[in-house]
Amino acid sequence: MLLKAVIVDDEPVARKVIKEYIEDIEYLELAGMAENPLKADVLLREGQVHLLFLDINMPKLSGIEFLRASAGGSHQPMVIITTAYAEYALDGFELDVVDYLVKPFSFERFLKACNKARSKFNERFVAERPAEGRPDHFFVKCGSSLEKVLYAELEYVEALTNYIVLHTTSRQLIVYLTLKGVLGHLPADRFIKVHKSFIVNKDRIRSIRGNTLQLGVAEIPVSQHYFEAAMLEILKDRVIKRE
Repeated sequence: MLLKAVIVDDEPVARKVIKEYIEDIEYLELAGMAENPLKADVLLREGQVHLLFLDINMPKLSGIEFLRASAGGSHQPMVIITTAYAEYALDGFELDVVDYLVKPFSFERFLKACNKARSKFNERFVAERPAEGRPDHFFVKCGSSLEKVLYAELEYVEALTNYIVLHTTSRQLIVYLTLKGVLGHLPADRFIKVHKSFIVNKDRIRSIRGNTLQLGVAEIPVSQHYFEAAMLEILKDRVIKRE
């Protein structure tokens, strides 16, 4: 599922940087931008917004004041603070923000914050739907038929020129979709993008050598662009060390 995001920042350059970062993350969709919280409030009321990138030092109403004023509202989006002022971090976390980014921040640091938001959203999504159960498969149009694909059997997804290939344990399916479109429908706790052309099933990783993942007989590269966030996601709480 795509997370719809709104940027609130009075600096045009800052809005541009965050917009470009959002466009590079497959599970995010930019729903709008505003130069102050008052204009952002209109965007938030117009449609469902999942994630807010919020500056602090803005005229008329600061980001912290805006959060305090809107606290407790229905369908309140998750918030990632983006500011040049580190001293407001405690205020931000007291208001339950997902992360606090101090400008200038790298794409890797931005991606790490977004991954935290995505994990939090998925936890909330599952908690709100306990009776529905968790689906174990999806269908894709392949030629003239609809093919069933089990999440457990999907090893990785590869993007080629104008189509993608779903590599499962038993077959390969050529599908005329985009990598971004597929990622939005895959369980975030099981699948991760590690390269502009590859999504992998974390449960199917057999070994890691440098920047290469071994999945079955396939070797999948992890690009430098995604390396730090990907390794953190793949290895967190899963490495047993000698004590």
